[in-house]
Amino acid sequence: MNATEELDYLDSPSKVDAAVARLAAVREAGGPDLGIGIDFHGRVHKGMAKTLARELEPYRPMFIEEPVLPGNEEALREVARHTTTPIALGERLYTRWDFKRVLVGGYVDVVQPDLSHAGGILETRKIAAMAEAFDVAVAPHCPLGPIALAASLQLDACTPNAIIQEQSLGIHYNRESDLLDYLVDEEIFAYQDGYVAIPVGPGLGIEIDEEKVREAARTGHDWRNPVWRNADGAVAEW
Repeated sequence: MNATEELDYLDSPSKVDAAVARLAAVREAGGPDLGIGIDFHGRVHKGMAKTLARELEPYRPMFIEEPVLPGNEEALREVARHTTTPIALGERLYTRWDFKRVLVGGYVDVVQPDLSHAGGILETRKIAAMAEAFDVAVAPHCPLGPIALAASLQLDACTPNAIIQEQSLGIHYNRESDLLDYLVDEEIFAYQDGYVAIPVGPGLGIEIDEEKVREAARTGHDWRNPVWRNADGAVAEW
């Protein structure tokens, strides 16, 4: 779940209280053993990230994701000092060299490479192996289509430090179409109790409905990130 909407460098206590209330509601509904990943999505600056990390910790999140934007390694070190909650990041990092920097820094507990961004299956497997050497878990980033998800699942199957797999079935931004629409056999991704079987067919284990892809290509798409602004009109990170 997302932690919060836009936050300024220093923002109001009411926004912190709202983030805490959301997490508290989910914890109450899901019980003590529900794993809740809290995605800051790089929306939060260092000062507020420290506050949020401390205030959310009593509800025992599974991890906090991208507490600050990548590139702010110094800020990540500071945030890590204010919480025992595991820190996750990596969807905006590329190749093992970017991940090497954050692993050596020692402030990340879960890396989240995206196979379609970070160099494919082989490069991401190298990233995962390097993370294992630092005692760091892997949770591949994948809010994408069926090919990316199938590739991620194949990686998970041979990665001992893989802990959870992101997927976009039924997510809020899937409008007019969804991930399963592009598959010949939709049962390939039949989730039960939060788990899905690794596809075992040829290649990645899926067959794409090529006519559906052609139809979508004819329609095209014009999705853009929302434009968020702080109270003073300054552009905020989405």
